[in-house]
Amino acid sequence: MSGFFEEVQRRKVYRVAAAYIIAAGFIIQIGSAVFPAWELPNWTFRLVVVLLLIGFPISLILSWAYDVTPQGIRATPTPSAPGAHRRRNLIMLIATGVVISAAAGFFLLPRAAAHKIDKSIAVLPFENRSAEKENAFFADGIQDDILTNLSKIGDLKVISRTSVMAYRGQTPKVREIGKTLGVSTILEGSVQRVGNRVRVNVQLIDATTDEHIWANDYDRELTDVFAIQTDLAQKIASELQAKLSPTEKAMMTRKPTENNEAYLAFVQAHDLFTRPDKFRAETEKAEQLFEQATKLDPNFAGAFAGLAWVEDWMYHSFDPTPARKEKARAAANEAIRLQPDLPEAHLALGFYQYYGERNYQGALNEFAIAQKSLPNCADCYMAVGAIERRQGKWAESTANLEKAAALSPKDAFLLINLADNYRANRNFEKADKLYDRAIEAAPNSFGARAQKAMVAIELKGDFSVLEKELPLIPPGVDPEGLATLGRAKALMLQRKFTEALAAVKQLPQDVFHDSTAPIPKGFLEGMLYTYLNDKQKAHSAFESARGVAEQSLRESPDSPDSAARHGLLGQILAGLGQKEAAIAEGRRAVELLPESRDAFDGPSATVLLAQIYAQTGEAEQALQLLDHSLNTPNGITVPILKLDPVWDPLRNDPRFQALVDKYGRAT
Repeated sequence: MSGFFEEVQRRKVYRVAAAYIIAAGFIIQIGSAVFPAWELPNWTFRLVVVLLLIGFPISLILSWAYDVTPQGIRATPTPSAPGAHRRRNLIMLIATGVVISAAAGFFLLPRAAAHKIDKSIAVLPFENRSAEKENAFFADGIQDDILTNLSKIGDLKVISRTSVMAYRGQTPKVREIGKTLGVSTILEGSVQRVGNRVRVNVQLIDATTDEHIWANDYDRELTDVFAIQTDLAQKIASELQAKLSPTEKAMMTRKPTENNEAYLAFVQAHDLFTRPDKFRAETEKAEQLFEQATKLDPNFAGAFAGLAWVEDWMYHSFDPTPARKEKARAAANEAIRLQPDLPEAHLALGFYQYYGERNYQGALNEFAIAQKSLPNCADCYMAVGAIERRQGKWAESTANLEKAAALSPKDAFLLINLADNYRANRNFEKADKLYDRAIEAAPNSFGARAQKAMVAIELKGDFSVLEKELPLIPPGVDPEGLATLGRAKALMLQRKFTEALAAVKQLPQDVFHDSTAPIPKGFLEGMLYTYLNDKQKAHSAFESARGVAEQSLRESPDSPDSAARHGLLGQILAGLGQKEAAIAEGRRAVELLPESRDAFDGPSATVLLAQIYAQTGEAEQALQLLDHSLNTPNGITVPILKLDPVWDPLRNDPRFQALVDKYGRAT
C-alpha cells in the first residue's frame, strides 16, 4: 500500500486532484447562479454536475499516466516494479476516484435537482388599513390587479382570485396555505388610503420556510396606483426568475382606466360576481356596478368585458330573453372594439358564443385567444372543459377541468363542475370527494351540499347524507328557495308526499329556476297531489302551471333551455291527461337537445320523454329510453329508478324489473 501512495505523490496526482476539485466547485457555484438567469432548463445544470463527477476519475488516470514538463506533456516514467503491482496501483487509483465522485454525487445531485425555482404564487387578499370601510374594495382592487398582471405571465403558476379570497380576514398561516394551494411563494400586503394618497406594503414569502424573500413599501398619489401594481408584478416576476415577454410587459403597463370612480365600481362588481354562489340579487347588483363603470368611463374596455360576462351568465342562468342576449353581445363587441387584444373581452365573447348561440367552435376559438394572454385563467380551462363534455369528449373535458382546479383549488363552483364529470361517468367515489372539497371551500354553498346528497341517493338510495347536509345551510342563505326545494324532492323520493307538499308550499316564489327551465310551483303541487290521489287538486295545480309554462315558451322560444321548457310543458300536459300533446312536447324537447349535440344535458331530455311516455301509458317506448339512459353518461341510475314515484306506472311490468336487475348487477 505504501508503494501506491509513493507513486501517487511521485506522479503529482494529489496536485491534479486538488486543482480539479477547486475548479469543479467554482464551476458548480457559478452555474447555479448563471443557468437560471440565462433561463436554461434545470437538466442542463444537472448534466454539468454529472460530467464533472465523471471527469474526476478520468483526470486522476490522466495525471497518473502523463506529466507536464518544460518540454510539454510527456508520459510519466514507469518504475521497474512488478507488473502485478502496477496493475494493483492503477486499480486502486481508479477505485479511489470513483468512490470520491460517488460520494460527491450523493451530496451534489439532489441539490442540483432541487435547484429549480418553483415559479408559483398566491396573492392573498390585502388588508384594508383605511379608516373608511368602503376602501376595502379599493384594497381588493389593488390585490386583484396585481394578481391579474401576474396571471398574464406564462412562466408563472398563479392561483386564481376565487381561491385566495377564501383567506380574506384570516391571519395568514403561510406554510399551510402554500401546501393547500400548491404554491411555493405567497404575497401578502396591506393598503391604506387617505384622501388622494395611497400607501401599499407588500411582502413576498417563501411558503416552504415562512421566510421573507422580499418586501417593499409604496407611498404614492392615487393616480399612481396602477404604476404600483405594474412595478410589483415585474419585481415579483424577477424575484421568481420568471420569463417576461415584451407582450406580457406591455399588457402590464397598460392602465385600464383613468377614472378612479369607474375603477372602484368595477372592483366592487368583480367582487360580487366572483363569489362562490352567484345568487340572482348579487349578480344583478354586479350588473348595475359594471354599467356604472362603463358610464363613468365609456372607454373602459375591461368594464364592458365584465358587463358582458355578467349578461352572459344571467342569460344562461335565469333570464334567457332576447333582450338579455343582445345586451351580452353588445357589451362584448364594445369591449373588443375598444381594445381588440384584451383577453377578458375575448373570454366574454366566448361565453356569449357558448351560452347565447350554442356555437361551440366559435366559443372555443375565442377562449383560445384569451388563453394566449391569460395562461393562468382557470375560467378558460373550465369553459373549454364545459364545452368538451357537451361534445361527448369526457376525457378531454375532465383533463381541462382538472387543470382549472389546479389553478383554483378552493373554487367551489369549479369543483362542483369537475365532480359532475365524474358523477356523469358513474365514478361516484371521486365525485363525492370533490363535493367534500367544494363544501370545505365554501361551507355555505347549497350547491355542493345538495350534489353530495344526490350522489349518495343515486349510488345507494341513501338519504342520510341529505339529512346531514341540508340542515347545515344557515338561515338566510337560501334566498332562492333551492334548499327548500331540495328537501321537497327528497321527501318525494321517500314517498313522504304530504310533507313534501308542505315544503313546496313554503317556497318563496311561484316560479323558480333549478338550473333548468323556469319551474312553476303548481307543477310540483300537481305531481304531489297526483301521488296523493287527489285528482281534482292535481288538475287545478297543473292548469295553473300550464299557463306559466306556455308563457315562458312564448317569451323565450329560442332560449338555451327551450328543450327543458318543452319537456316541462309535456309533463304538465301528461298530468292533465292530454296524451298526444304531451308526447309531442317531449319529442320536441329531444329534437332541440339531442344527445348527439349535447352529451351533458341531452340525457335529461331523454329521461323527460321517458317520463312522459310512462305517464301516458306508452310503456314500451318508456322502457326503451330507460334501457338507453341507464347505459349513457349522465343518464339515470338504478337507485333513482327504484325510488322516483314517476316510474310507478311501469313497476308491475316484468321488463322494468329486468332493467333494474340488469343494471343493478352492473353497479
